[in-house]
Amino acid sequence: MPDRYTHGHHESVLRSHDWRTAENSAAYLLPHLHAGMSLLDVGSGPGTITVDLARRVAPGRVVGVDASADVVERARAAASAHGVDVAFAVGDGYALDAADGAVDVVHAHQVLQHVTRPVDMLREFGRVVGPDGLVAVRDVDYEGVIWHPRIPALDDWLALYLAVHRHIAGEPAAGRMLKSWAMQAGFRRIEATASVWLFESPEDRAWWGGMWADRVLQSTFADHAVSSGLADRADLEHISRSWREWAEADDGWLLMPHGEVLARLSR
Repeated sequence: MPDRYTHGHHESVLRSHDWRTAENSAAYLLPHLHAGMSLLDVGSGPGTITVDLARRVAPGRVVGVDASADVVERARAAASAHGVDVAFAVGDGYALDAADGAVDVVHAHQVLQHVTRPVDMLREFGRVVGPDGLVAVRDVDYEGVIWHPRIPALDDWLALYLAVHRHIAGEPAAGRMLKSWAMQAGFRRIEATASVWLFESPEDRAWWGGMWADRVLQSTFADHAVSSGLADRADLEHISRSWREWAEADDGWLLMPHGEVLARLSR
């Protein structure tokens, strides 16, 4: 069975994806890029990170791959609007359309947490970069998310999120697993780091809290929560209201930790 994506592609989900840039989501990789490199961005979504990375390695060839044809079309339109030379294609992270050692860098942001065989996917990334190429992966660790104020329904949200994610596919605490997965995949030179997203300003709280208030009611996540019997609509509506309560709290603060790995097959 193919992996299923916990969130789906509702507007509330893509709203968060569109916010991502190389600076806020791939800073650990940027010092290792230079002009002329080839790069494959797996799980590229709407392409905001991909376009940023393409600017940094131009005139190197950059391809973004995603499982959703609709999202690929959205990414193509965004790249065209920005005037950036980058290609996008529908693809499978377990079976990439690239020869052995064909690219210098494979990048994947928030991908491995959603797949059932992350080690196999990392092996495929290693195949297409070859012994001297670079694999860069970054994933959140949802079990490490912390916030204030401690609104009880947000504890319910986190417990529900972890349960739904694991019921559908993957590991929501993937951030802490990346180093281990890279070792199991055969990488010999591994640099493990961490970084965070922090949402605390009024603008950040309104955006993040509003996004989750919508997502918990309208996205595929909501459908999965109900169809799996893990929540009902009343539960979701209560959580949604609590996200808006958090967003309106002057002292509201939320931190999301991420694990990061830069890995090479050669020593």
